[in-house]
Amino acid sequence: AEAPIVPSSGIVRGGKPTSASKTFDSKDPRLGSRPRGRFSRAHQPRKAAEAPIVQTRLRHCPLSPTCHPSIRSSLATMLTQHRTLAALCVLAAFSATAQAFAPSSLRTPARAGLRSPDLTSSRRGHVGPMMAATAPQSRGMFKNMFGKVTTTINRETAQKAKTGEEKVGILFLNLGGPEKLDEVEDFLFNLFNDPDIIRLPDALQPLQSFIARRIASSRAPGSMEAYESIGGGSPIVDLTMDQGEKLQAELEKRGLESKIYIGMRYWFPFTEEAVDKILKDEISRLVIIPLYPQYSISTSGSSLRLLNEMIKADPDTWDPRRLDHTVVPDWFDHPGYVKTQAKLIKKELEEFKGRPGDVKVMFSAHGVPVSYVEAGDPYKSQIERCSELIMEEVNREGADKFDYTLCFQSRVGPVKWLEPYTDTVLNQLGEDGLKNIVVVPLSFVSDHVETLEEIDQEYREVAEEAGIKNFKRVPALNSEPDFIDALADLTIDALNKPALRVRETLNLYQGDEKAPDGSWMNIGITQTSEKINGRLAMVALSFLAVTQVIKAGCPPIDGPSIAGKEPFCAAFSADGWGWLFDIASSFQM
Repeated sequence: AEAPIVPSSGIVRGGKPTSASKTFDSKDPRLGSRPRGRFSRAHQPRKAAEAPIVQTRLRHCPLSPTCHPSIRSSLATMLTQHRTLAALCVLAAFSATAQAFAPSSLRTPARAGLRSPDLTSSRRGHVGPMMAATAPQSRGMFKNMFGKVTTTINRETAQKAKTGEEKVGILFLNLGGPEKLDEVEDFLFNLFNDPDIIRLPDALQPLQSFIARRIASSRAPGSMEAYESIGGGSPIVDLTMDQGEKLQAELEKRGLESKIYIGMRYWFPFTEEAVDKILKDEISRLVIIPLYPQYSISTSGSSLRLLNEMIKADPDTWDPRRLDHTVVPDWFDHPGYVKTQAKLIKKELEEFKGRPGDVKVMFSAHGVPVSYVEAGDPYKSQIERCSELIMEEVNREGADKFDYTLCFQSRVGPVKWLEPYTDTVLNQLGEDGLKNIVVVPLSFVSDHVETLEEIDQEYREVAEEAGIKNFKRVPALNSEPDFIDALADLTIDALNKPALRVRETLNLYQGDEKAPDGSWMNIGITQTSEKINGRLAMVALSFLAVTQVIKAGCPPIDGPSIAGKEPFCAAFSADGWGWLFDIASSFQM
């Protein structure tokens, strides 16, 4: 009996083919018993004189030279005889190149960005998204690799910003703080839920949130008292916004139009909110300035890691041709910052003119666990160098040479933190008979609970009990005009120099061994172009396989297959995969 075979134009309904059908011998061992649709001509019996395509099974001699012809000669044959395939390959290469270098308006648009927190809901219940950071590798710190600081804005950049051709944004990254007492516990939860703040062994990492909630609950009453003593909330957000407004005005005076964005790590306005605004405003050049003069894993590093997670989630939006960003990772040795700190210190030392031995300058910096420094955190060395530079500036002019000491505050938990501790130093200085001290909050650029309560109240009390009668604290930088000038210099310098990306910063300062995503194709080729290129290549490969089946037929397939011995169904069997590989490697006509 003969069974109908349906050509590509035929449609089978109720088991009967359309009139445009042919017949074949159903006993042919290469064919199944059911009528087939497309590519039915490939099922015609092969002429006896034709040599089989597959002479040896792939599984018997994988990639053996005796099984397959030379790849180079096969490729040449493919390009000359399969002109359509060659054209598709050329089209794929051209599409990738065009996608890589096309203007942003012609490329595939990406989504607007990560969803920002719902600000209309109750803030108390919102603790913000947390990230999972990995421990840094043991690496030393790196110096500024871009050389001399520039303070004059590039004329072309200023002109583009003025005409709207280029939109410049500055993103401040900072700690954040609760504005009301009922926000304190959730703020603390966010803080301790950050793996860069509370590091747990691998086995305990799934319990991070649980442990963070327990710590936050236990510390909340004491923290609420501290915030209540300074007015019921942290002023850090208002002070940071004021810094941003003054920086924007200063940049405008220098001929650069820009917009400032505030992103806090642990409370409103979160970094996610700031990024959402940046994307909506279609900023094209972004300068990211962590408001931490010294780099640490737990401060700048944590904020940049969160930002890096957002960039990885939306790489097309953060394509440098659409949103070009650069990071100012640290600026502890910036001349403007150093001189501003020295100026404020000298003002407090005026009453001791001619009596430098009667007073000591005490730099009090926020501490970090010793394990961070042992893992390569540059914070300690940068703090030490920063205090040296500031005191060199303080003692540069005049005959008086003031002495100083460095200590660390705000330790949490049972682990060992950087020493000496501030309270220990105060007690020791009191025992030594010191009566006058000038305290400098070194790692803080604005007032918050660590300066207004911990230094001004707790450490003042410790000093008085130790016998230090004259306790003076240098004001935080806040919106000091010279400090705003220094921030403007930092911004302009970053715009004039080669960009330092977020991922590059993390790799540079924290020694991440994992290469940046797509680093091997950083020169011009985007992920979108690679997808297009890959899909066109798959189309070309499919075209090759189909052409081979149509023109040369297919060999018998040994072994079981899912749906008979037909070539495309047999591709799901082990023999079928070997057969397809032989087709792709031989390119026979």
